[in-house]
Amino acid sequence: MLPQYRRPIWEVIARRLEEPRRFIQVIAGPRQVGKTTLIRQVLGELDIPHRYASADEPMLRDRVWLEEQWEATRAAAGVDEFVLVIDEVQKVDGWSEAVKRLWDEDTAKGRQLKVVLLGSAPLLVQQGLTESLAGRFETVHLPHWSYAEMKGAFGWDLDQYVFYGGYPGAAFLIDDHPRWVRYILDSLIETTISRDVLLHTRIAKPALLRRLFELGCAYSGQVLSYTKMLGQLHDAGNTTTLAHYLDLLAGVGMVIGLQKYAKGETRRRGSSPKLQVMNTALMTATSGLTLTDARGDRSYWGRMIESAVGAHLVSAQSAGECRIYYWWAGDREVDFVVETGRSLTAIEVKSGRVHGALSGMAEFEQRFHPTRKLLVGDDGIPIGDFLTKPVLHWARD
Repeated sequence: MLPQYRRPIWEVIARRLEEPRRFIQVIAGPRQVGKTTLIRQVLGELDIPHRYASADEPMLRDRVWLEEQWEATRAAAGVDEFVLVIDEVQKVDGWSEAVKRLWDEDTAKGRQLKVVLLGSAPLLVQQGLTESLAGRFETVHLPHWSYAEMKGAFGWDLDQYVFYGGYPGAAFLIDDHPRWVRYILDSLIETTISRDVLLHTRIAKPALLRRLFELGCAYSGQVLSYTKMLGQLHDAGNTTTLAHYLDLLAGVGMVIGLQKYAKGETRRRGSSPKLQVMNTALMTATSGLTLTDARGDRSYWGRMIESAVGAHLVSAQSAGECRIYYWWAGDREVDFVVETGRSLTAIEVKSGRVHGALSGMAEFEQRFHPTRKLLVGDDGIPIGDFLTKPVLHWARD
């Protein structure tokens, strides 16, 4: 099942595989967004023989395993065109150096072997690419499923999307709420933290990382200084550690700390982050609430709506389409600021949530002269309309 909204990504991958020139295709995105399904659908419709191998196994894979997969593909291909797909490539120790050597050998010998690498930890994948494979790869980012995709594939309404988020694999479980929660907690959250972060990154305080994730879900949509975070977490860590851990959680599509908008990168990096889940299912599954409970709590539901808008925006940032910030001065706030090229878009979300701060749109306009100002919700752009269209529809140059 491939929603029409995701079809352009399919076409990009297919077109690159059919071209005579060779580039390593890298398809990166969080767990359970359909990377494997998508590449299988593409290869199923193209008349190109292929081999698929996954490093997502209980035992660790190493360079020897990768070389064996590559050699087996070479033997099957001979001099003909062939595609090798390596799934969860970031789990192979030293994968980027091995891929570079093997790819360069094929290039020197004129082999027509094409390679597709899939990775569920975009940050770790990107590090390997930039360190070893410069000039040899093209990246396709596969984001969480949008409201338009979940609505088209499963017939969801807006409230269902806000609450259950954009994980297609869990969509069939929503009628059994406890089972849906266990799936999100065990198959997504725990698997991502333990197998995509802790297993492949040196973490001095793994318990702190887990508690920081829980804090990010509990405070999604709120600005929280690192000092206050440390107080909430009851840990003798430091702000540098927290900032690093937030970057790791963002790199696997879980929680991001948005920076305050300011002119100058140094001032941005020194700001208190606005915590934002990258898929509202993470917020819901850790809350202990049902859909009925959440809708009955006006303040919480308002924060969920704002988090759904934020997740939609952050998804576009992850794809490299824009940069997302917030803005706050005194008791004045702008919920989101979207920067793309020379365009600056200020967004205020009217969700029914009781804010501690007043609208700062007028002051933000006076200071930064945004290209456009958007009100989402209430008598502005309907929430469903905003989430249905790509971010660049609202914030283009």
